[in-house]
Amino acid sequence: MEINIQKRVLEANETQADKNRKFFKEQNVFVLNMMSSPGSGKTQLLCKSLKLLMPSVRVGVIVGDICTRNDADRLEITGAKVTQINTDQFGGDCHLSAHLILASAEGLGCLDLDLLIVENIGNLVCPAEFDIGEDAKAVVLSVTEGEDKPLKYPLMFRVADVAILNKIDLLPYLDFDAKLAVDNMKQVHPQLPVFEVSAKTQQGFEPWLEWVKIKVFEKTGK
Repeated sequence: MEINIQKRVLEANETQADKNRKFFKEQNVFVLNMMSSPGSGKTQLLCKSLKLLMPSVRVGVIVGDICTRNDADRLEITGAKVTQINTDQFGGDCHLSAHLILASAEGLGCLDLDLLIVENIGNLVCPAEFDIGEDAKAVVLSVTEGEDKPLKYPLMFRVADVAILNKIDLLPYLDFDAKLAVDNMKQVHPQLPVFEVSAKTQQGFEPWLEWVKIKVFEKTGK
């Protein structure tokens, strides 16, 4: 019975995700779903990325959290258009579903955007299972986590279109094998592009941001 319920939930989400895709195509905006575990440095990575992307790329952000708008407040300082989704009112879901995304995107307004980033709720399981109608999925792994995360949570890395290994400025102080972490990502998803960056120092940002710009241009022509 639980399997059947889960199947119905995912089917309903897929139907909504298809509607989202149509909406985003009509709005001519590229949508990037950013996922990670809590504490990966995803918000700081986005703050630094937005400052470097704007104003040549017009960016909006949908921020997902169970409670608080702490991350949204940080992102608003960059000058990007930001809206918040809290799931505590829906039972504290650990992911963003497709119907929540469409309502927030319509409220944010997409016609004046080139790039819409969805900062999903920190979780390496559920967000990977829920299509939100995005054009690409990104997963962030930090060097303060285990090298075996891609093997323990393979679906997240299998569905990702790009991966970011963050906080590499901490490598001299940690017993973390960056090569092994990347190898584990490639074991799960051999064609996965992986960018090694530091959100604090902006080391490695140029190829990561170039990837984003290329993807935006390929869809929007802007």
